[in-house]
Amino acid sequence: MTVRIVGATLRDLSYVAANLRPEDRAEIDCQLDQWSPALLALTALQGFAYVAELDGNPEAGFGAAEQRGGLWIAWSWGTRRMKRCVPGITRFFHGVLGPKVAARGAWRVEARALAGNELALRWLGRLGATRRCLLPGYGKNGEDFFLYDWTREGWNHVSVSKTTGTEAIAAGTDRAGQGCAGAGSRIAG
Repeated sequence: MTVRIVGATLRDLSYVAANLRPEDRAEIDCQLDQWSPALLALTALQGFAYVAELDGNPEAGFGAAEQRGGLWIAWSWGTRRMKRCVPGITRFFHGVLGPKVAARGAWRVEARALAGNELALRWLGRLGATRRCLLPGYGKNGEDFFLYDWTREGWNHVSVSKTTGTEAIAAGTDRAGQGCAGAGSRIAG
């Protein structure tokens, strides 16, 4: 099985959003009053947005978007086959996405995960995020979340000069390393 990371498109993200694994659907359902796969895909295209393909089929969307100067939100969601893409996404996160966000002047990158989403919680730890706190009642129906983050001090080992040219690793992305369209707001996941 071949995993390939490519720049996100509305079509690929819509497919992934329409076929979410139950854990990701639950996490999105309790954060948004109303959503559709197309709307979720469109909002995901802000900032840096990528898709992990498994044997040519889109199985996960992930990325990071700036919320205000220096504050970024990292997100990811996928299909039931996303687990097979996690090692490739993790390498891409460390080798490309993290350095690109740092090079853009990020002071802090946050991610939130539903307290019961064990896969997401373990993965955030493996990505080097720090669990900061429990967010009781963060979900629209009172669901608890955990807040994770990476701060500039935490990634000070990343050389910004080494980020030049890393876009080539992401086959199919434009020169900015982004997907093929932009959108307004961002959903954390």
